[in-house]
Amino acid sequence: MTEVRRPDDMIRITTPELAEAFIDEQIALIREQVGEKKVLLALSGGVDSSVVAALLIRAIGQQLVCVHVNHGLLRKGEPEQVIEVFRNQMKANLIYVDATDRFLDKLAGVADPETKRKIIGGEFIEVFAEEARKLEGIEFLAQGTIWPDILESEAGIKAHHNAGGLPEDMKFELVEPVRILFKDEVRVVGKQLGLPDNMVYRQPFPGPGLGVRCPGAITRDRLEAVRESDAILREEFAKNGLEGKVWQYFTVVPDFKSTGVKDGKRTFDWPCIIRAINTTDVMEVTVEHLPDALIDHLVQRIITEVPGINRVLYDFTPKPPATVEYE
Repeated sequence: MTEVRRPDDMIRITTPELAEAFIDEQIALIREQVGEKKVLLALSGGVDSSVVAALLIRAIGQQLVCVHVNHGLLRKGEPEQVIEVFRNQMKANLIYVDATDRFLDKLAGVADPETKRKIIGGEFIEVFAEEARKLEGIEFLAQGTIWPDILESEAGIKAHHNAGGLPEDMKFELVEPVRILFKDEVRVVGKQLGLPDNMVYRQPFPGPGLGVRCPGAITRDRLEAVRESDAILREEFAKNGLEGKVWQYFTVVPDFKSTGVKDGKRTFDWPCIIRAINTTDVMEVTVEHLPDALIDHLVQRIITEVPGINRVLYDFTPKPPATVEYE
């Protein structure tokens, strides 16, 4: 196949009408490429893979096989949402794999950030490949590659994260229906395909998930403290009209403890760090300054509702010098 490029004169997809025209065009191309064969997709629940899944379901229905691997590092409610939206609402052919124990056992005692990333990435490919080998008649692999991925890999900025990685015996032809779109266009298309807003406008989320927000060696109790505090933060941002206005916000629970007091007794627990940031290009990042009343409310909820937390801190550091994530 000749490589598909974004036409220089392509109009930016900003309206439902333009999105519908793109969807119709892609459905015809997908059907022409795939025919009666089956397509495999690793469905993370992120924006790109979700939009690709919805597009392929519309084009080829049950010929698409989605595999959702829960590595135990997803945010609260995310695996459940993937099952609800795709299996229950869209009637997708969805395989759900709960590999939480497998991932967390491999990560036990591993503190180095790069080693953690390699374990998470490598194990994900292993689990996905194992599921793929159980299936028959798969000839195509769908991926949520988008136009910035192509441009960044061509410029040598980063390795194209979607390409490669699978074992040698797995040779699939790629199906990449959103590869000529920018992220904002993918969201417009997803909305038109009927995906829920909290999936379409989901904030950026790192591949290793909450693994990079639990610095040092991941323990299950500290990981749960990250997950619960993150859920409180997201809930309060939504209540206070900040959802969609602030580019990214999350919590981090570092691997050290400090003394506190609860119910008249000494505690020795973790701090929870809140990070809320804005950016246009991720090269430079500014900090969102929250209202005092909201910060007070967040502190109260997190220290009351999340076991193991006795302090809440706010990260005021822009990028540079700090990066977005802690690892």
